[in-house]
Amino acid sequence: MVSLSGIPMDAAAVMSSVLEGILYGFSVLMCLGTVWTFTYKRHMQDVNRPIAVVAALLFVLSTTHIIVVIIHLEHGLVDYRDTFPGGPVAFFADVTQNTFVIKNAIYTLQTLLGDGVVIYRCYIVWQSVWVIILPCIMWCGVAASGVCSVYYFSQASVAEIENFFGSRIGHWVATFLASTLATNMLSTGLLAYRIWTIERKVSAVCTTKRKVPVLRVLIDAAVLYSAALGSSIICFALWNDGLYVMGDLIVPIVSIAFYMVFIRIATSQNNQHYLSTVRGGTTETERGKLQQHPMQPLIHRPNDSNFSLGDSPKVETHPFA
Repeated sequence: MVSLSGIPMDAAAVMSSVLEGILYGFSVLMCLGTVWTFTYKRHMQDVNRPIAVVAALLFVLSTTHIIVVIIHLEHGLVDYRDTFPGGPVAFFADVTQNTFVIKNAIYTLQTLLGDGVVIYRCYIVWQSVWVIILPCIMWCGVAASGVCSVYYFSQASVAEIENFFGSRIGHWVATFLASTLATNMLSTGLLAYRIWTIERKVSAVCTTKRKVPVLRVLIDAAVLYSAALGSSIICFALWNDGLYVMGDLIVPIVSIAFYMVFIRIATSQNNQHYLSTVRGGTTETERGKLQQHPMQPLIHRPNDSNFSLGDSPKVETHPFA
């Protein structure tokens, strides 16, 4: 059995495992960087617990996923190479294998966690439940389609395995990919728009502009994740088995996108605080403010009685948490 892309399924499995291992290595390094930003010159009570929990969950899920992928690869190429009907190619095409179902269940959980973080950030910045009602509904759609796809993987018939893209399994997978892409883009768009409007109002009255590239960080992370999802959707539209490869790669990409946002914002803020502290031209007033607020928020309301942001929230030092 050869895939529509001309690449045997066993070769695709090896390719996805190697590429995921590389991305997993990057995610581990970035996870260590996140831990460093948590602990560097800080007490345990100052640690942002919600972000610490999310970072730990992302690491656990991505680590578990790559372990299951390695076991799946070992089963197909070693344990059942000579006993499975059709050999390794047929084994890796069989979506009912326990290891295949488990790794896709982990992928679903990783996606739900990543999308949930973006929605949570959106709520923190907007400080309004009404804004996230639609993203939350869409997130529930992602959860439903993900659960259904994993269930139908485990219950797939021989005909559905041979005609994966045209079967109900393929339809659920396409729904899952499209819904998570739409949810992520909508939530990121709302988040970026809110930050942009607040920064524009603040910069209109501030004598100096802050150089924290919040929007750029968010956009970079969104582009990275959206590119991976878009590639998966294109593979599905072309009935290309590269979809299996992209499915494994998205798991570490979700972790990388989260760590990237946190590290870049936290590092930028720490650098700004350091420069403001050691700069020779810093005035006594500025030094007094720095002593009172050693980690200034990304966006703050200026002391101007004629200026008002209404109920605009502050974006705190920890990124959106």
